[in-house]
Amino acid sequence: MSSRVRTITACLPLALALITIAVAAVQFVSSLGRTSLSLLSENYRSALIAQRMEAELDQLAREVHRVAAGLEDRTLAQGSSDEKAFQSDLALQEGTIREPRAAELAATLRQEWADFQSGLRACMMREKLSERQACALRDLEPRLSALSRGSTLLLQQEQEATIQAGKNLLGRFGALTGWLLVLALAATAIGFGCAWLLTSRAMQPLVTLSRAIEQFGRGDLAVRAHVRGGEEVRALARAFNDMADRMEQYRRSSLGEMLHTQLAAKAVLNSLPDPVFVFDLDGDILSLNPAAEKLLPSDGSCMPTLRGLDPHLRAAVDTLRWHVLQGKGAVSPTSFDEAVRLSPPHDDRLFLPRAEPVQDQDGSIVAATVLLQDVTRLSRFDELRNDLVLTTAHQFRTPLTSVRMAIHLCLEGVAGSLSEKQQDLLEAAREECERLHSSINEMLDLARLQSATIELDQEEIFAGDLLSRALRTYRSNAAARSVAIRIEPVREDLSVWADQESIWLVFSNLMENALRHTPAGGSITLRARSNAESLRFEVEDTGPGIPVAYRDRIFEKFWRGPGSSINNTGLGLSIARTMVSVNGGEMGVESGPEAGSTFWFTLPQAKHSPSRKGRSLKAASV
Repeated sequence: MSSRVRTITACLPLALALITIAVAAVQFVSSLGRTSLSLLSENYRSALIAQRMEAELDQLAREVHRVAAGLEDRTLAQGSSDEKAFQSDLALQEGTIREPRAAELAATLRQEWADFQSGLRACMMREKLSERQACALRDLEPRLSALSRGSTLLLQQEQEATIQAGKNLLGRFGALTGWLLVLALAATAIGFGCAWLLTSRAMQPLVTLSRAIEQFGRGDLAVRAHVRGGEEVRALARAFNDMADRMEQYRRSSLGEMLHTQLAAKAVLNSLPDPVFVFDLDGDILSLNPAAEKLLPSDGSCMPTLRGLDPHLRAAVDTLRWHVLQGKGAVSPTSFDEAVRLSPPHDDRLFLPRAEPVQDQDGSIVAATVLLQDVTRLSRFDELRNDLVLTTAHQFRTPLTSVRMAIHLCLEGVAGSLSEKQQDLLEAAREECERLHSSINEMLDLARLQSATIELDQEEIFAGDLLSRALRTYRSNAAARSVAIRIEPVREDLSVWADQESIWLVFSNLMENALRHTPAGGSITLRARSNAESLRFEVEDTGPGIPVAYRDRIFEKFWRGPGSSINNTGLGLSIARTMVSVNGGEMGVESGPEAGSTFWFTLPQAKHSPSRKGRSLKAASV
């Protein structure tokens, strides 16, 4: 039997009880209404008849007095309409009376009426007027008074009977209300009993199923639900048991594989020589390898934290983990400049942090992995390479100066006249010497920057002066290449606080790159834009642009893109960015395929010079 049928069956007693109460109440009220209507109608008619009889007696008394006084014919008094009406009403009254007391009064009134009629006939038979008058006063008036009193008593009795009938009706209505209340309470009790029985029978299998599910949730996969109830509950229990069977089979089949995979992943993590931290979504350490444990002091707690980590290293790890957990992607270092050195009293070690997100099958981030790559040895190798480059550059510089001087003297004719072919060869040799000299200077500048031996002489530099200098310096080269240089208007009171020589080196590098990559008929635009606390310089060209794949690598040392000239050492942009960083600014590039490139760098603004405030540099072009 289904739960729906069981519910309907359980509600049948309550429905039957309510129907019985409704039918009984309707019948009782209907009967009581008919009885009360009949009783009240009869009492009301009896009261009306009594009132008419009272009036008829009064009229009959007046007629008797008139006849006794000789004002009317005596035969008229014997057959008057009032006598006939009283006779008729008395008969009606006797037919409507139901009360015993009223019946007694009616019987007495009938006897007195008969006596009055006999007395009336006797008096009217008297011939003499005086005798009739004496008879009327002696016999008729007392009888009329008695009839009037009897009629009044009968009217009062009927009124009392009507009042008593109303009280009886009220009592019967009160009894009906009591019975209805008792029946309603009985129906309510039956309803509560049915509801309790139905709820108990319905909840018992659900409680059993709930306990089984709770046990199953605690890991007891062998638990099963055995319930008795409706088809729906049994179907639910069967579905639960089928799910439990499948889960138990899955656990038996895949638990070993899962444990093996977990152990293998743990072994791989422990085998890594570099420290590895795995963080959950709340930023707490989920797992770490022995190399990472060595960086954390043992405080006896079962849950390791980053509080005991070196402050510089902790700041780097904290930044990377939240960067990944917030969905901003992986973080990969681009150079040794991002490495973090351990502070004393730790060993002199250098770590290069990187971070990767751990994602589930849906691509949602579930954890973050931070790897601290130990680059101490690599950094030392890089330092050795830089020292070698610096030493080699110094060794090349002196003989190169002598070679340049000798070629210059030969071209000037100091050693004698030269043929045209000899002069062409010496010109080519001088160009190669100049290129080699420029490369050596770049290497020396890079070495000085890396060794932090460069000295800055910072001063106030006006943006207009810097842009005008670039226009004057590269005007001839641009004209030779059929490239236009344009300066956007800029206020001359805008100035920066930086080292003049190093910033001009940055600007020169950007201008040379722009001229190198801008085709004939193109243009180069120079501009300076003021921000809240810094000034942004931009060098925009109309060249082929930089592919997205190479955009993040153009600032690396010794990196040259495909198709670069052999004269390009790959150090210019790296030195330029370092120079800008030393002066407290930033450098970047905005570019797109076939859309040109815009190299920009920012420098801190200096206080405006009052003598030049309000003036502006007009747009210039070549």
